[in-house]
Amino acid sequence: MPTSDEPNCSELVAGHDVSIQTNHSGRQAKKRGRNQHGKEDVRYHESGRENKKPRAKFDRKPWGPKPKVFDQEGNEILPEPRRPKRKVACLIGYCGTGYYGMQFNPPLRTIEGDIFNAMVKAGAISKDNANDPKKVRFLRSARTDKGVHAAGNVISVKLIIEDDDILEKINANLPDTIRIWGISRVTGGFDCRKHCGSRVYEYLIPSYAFISPRPQSPFGLRLREMNSLYPGVMRADPEGEQFWKSIDERLAAKSIDVNQVINAFEKTRATDKTKSAEEIQIPGEGKDDAKPTGLTEVDWQAYKTLREIELDERLKYRITPERLGLVRQAMKIYEGSHNFHNFTLKKSFTDPSAKRFMKNITVSDPKLIDNTEWLSIKIHGQSFMLHQIRKMIFMAAETVRAGTPIDHIMDAFLKTRVSIPKAPALGLLLERPVFDDINNRLTSYGHSEIDFKPFDSQIEIFKQNHIYDKIFDIEMKEHTFHSFFNYLDMFNGATFLDFFTAKYARENGMQEIVQTSFEDEEDREELDAQASDREG
Repeated sequence: MPTSDEPNCSELVAGHDVSIQTNHSGRQAKKRGRNQHGKEDVRYHESGRENKKPRAKFDRKPWGPKPKVFDQEGNEILPEPRRPKRKVACLIGYCGTGYYGMQFNPPLRTIEGDIFNAMVKAGAISKDNANDPKKVRFLRSARTDKGVHAAGNVISVKLIIEDDDILEKINANLPDTIRIWGISRVTGGFDCRKHCGSRVYEYLIPSYAFISPRPQSPFGLRLREMNSLYPGVMRADPEGEQFWKSIDERLAAKSIDVNQVINAFEKTRATDKTKSAEEIQIPGEGKDDAKPTGLTEVDWQAYKTLREIELDERLKYRITPERLGLVRQAMKIYEGSHNFHNFTLKKSFTDPSAKRFMKNITVSDPKLIDNTEWLSIKIHGQSFMLHQIRKMIFMAAETVRAGTPIDHIMDAFLKTRVSIPKAPALGLLLERPVFDDINNRLTSYGHSEIDFKPFDSQIEIFKQNHIYDKIFDIEMKEHTFHSFFNYLDMFNGATFLDFFTAKYARENGMQEIVQTSFEDEEDREELDAQASDREG
């Protein structure tokens, strides 16, 4: 018998039941906005939880087999057998002519669109995943714009690679202007964009682009004016003087006065220092070959003859070792870590992302192609910003052309805002991305390195037949580089070119530089559209 001091078992049970009921009712009360004693819980009402809407219930798909699918004749279409996918890196090359860039952009034709469709046709991507590239984690290492080429690029994707000849099957469904060089297994966490350690770009440019401006052009006259005010700053250029002298002699033989023709031509053009060069169309250049209003027929024919003779002499030009050495010196200035805020759009000097590291830059020996001499400039950098390479090329070319001291390029890395035009996009191509850092990890897992070297011979043949020939052919037909540099030399009131004159190349000259914007609305729209996923 329990003593009177010991609790009764029934009381324990009853007490336990009461305790449970009390706790339960307390929790229910708390849910209704009252504490465990049944009083109003102020914190509950102040939080607004009593007005919170109940969580929506979503209809889930019922478990079980997928519904059967039938064709038009009523026959059941059996689903494809599931085959394992593997994360791979595809090394590719392509000619961008006729495509609206690299990235998917339906309904426009893009490089990725053709590659994805070829993989589906080859059986590397199942039909269940054929409607959405995201299902197979389709990513690219570097994005290229409309018409831009790539001798080497990398895409990562999950493919069915059971077939030994899957590479040949994919290439068989691609046009000759797109090739997949190789397919390598990678780890599941591989990201071809984030794991890309650096990129190599190539820029092709005719050697005549480094000839000095015509002395009678507005920019030529500006250079002469500043040279007289600040003597001893610029380099002498006897080669350029001889080049233009030979042209003037050919014109004189045809009884054409160069000064008269240029002056007559200049009178038909408005001088507006507030406009950018993109906003002013030079008659007789590029697509516009109509006679300017106010120019007599005699002067117009004389001007066309001047252009023809000048172009003929440019095509016959062969760069001297001295000038080639200047080009190499100018490009070497970019090596190392610098602040490239002036070489892109909407970047301030204090923006940390404006600092970029160029690992190595080389300028090839001249090569003769279809009677035109070309140089190949290869830039190996850790990363690039929008328009950076084209602005780097123009800065180096104009420094050599104008006779500006080579080390003046370094002033563009300073805080002062300098407006730099973009060299033509025609000569730019992506040579290859580099994956040195991630390759060590891949090999530790038993995978092959992501390396283009085993395919160098194939890539060189491809570049010659499908990339270089396109660039050379367009230049021969449209004379892109001749039009571009002549366009700027003849630009009346081009204060953005004052950076290259003796006034600002002299010591402390940068403190007086005039701020003039060369960036137009199209550039700003392009930046906004691409800044989210574009480096080069």
